[in-house]
Amino acid sequence: MSKKMNMIKIKSRLISCVSIAALSVTYSVGVVADEALEKVKATIGAAWQAAKPGIVINGIEKTEMPGIYKVSVGPSSNIYSTADGANFIVGDLFRVQPNKITNVSEEARNGDRAKAVASVADKDMIIFPAKGERKARMYVFTDVDCYYCQKLHHNMAKMNELGIEVAYLGYPRAGIGSGSYKKVASAWCADDKQAAMTKLKNREEIPENVCAGNPIDAQYNLGREIGLSGTPALVLEDGELISGFLEPEALAGRLGLK
Repeated sequence: MSKKMNMIKIKSRLISCVSIAALSVTYSVGVVADEALEKVKATIGAAWQAAKPGIVINGIEKTEMPGIYKVSVGPSSNIYSTADGANFIVGDLFRVQPNKITNVSEEARNGDRAKAVASVADKDMIIFPAKGERKARMYVFTDVDCYYCQKLHHNMAKMNELGIEVAYLGYPRAGIGSGSYKKVASAWCADDKQAAMTKLKNREEIPENVCAGNPIDAQYNLGREIGLSGTPALVLEDGELISGFLEPEALAGRLGLK
């Protein structure tokens, strides 16, 4: 065998050894990092349980701020804790960049909201489809007695013409069992849900029909979980929450359709 062939074999073995060593180091660092995070989680969890026995913590995760961890005790919680669990703050975390300040907490909430609304089955919503090509879907938590909910509905034809599909979820502001709840539930239980919704938004009456198994209770609770404060509440497909009324052209702009 030539010296050249021997050298090639030796180099090849060296490269393999270096690669294996690099993988081993990467694996070891990953394991140590995971173990450190689990230790922090256990420490924070124990501190909170000692302060408030029985509290349910849904998750603890690292943030981009060194030494600060996000503690989830609800879908919309903004709680950030030190690694020892001895101190925490409530509020939003921001990222500072050149010519830009980003609300990191809102980015996370957007992701949670997007998953939440996407999990609702189409059959449990009242959908007004886009005319022609659907360019965007907008989820709208609505109360039929709310003035701006009614005003938004009066623009339905224009929104649909712009390619916006509107998917309604019920959110009676007065709560489950209220008069508004009975109205909105009756729309969901009607044979022609779209017509019933339009009548209510025009301040017309429809027969009361709160059928068993209607989805309004679940949708109302979902709205509360994702932090709604009123109606109409518009949730875009990326999870962005728009509280209040916008004209169709302004909506198209927010949806990137213009």
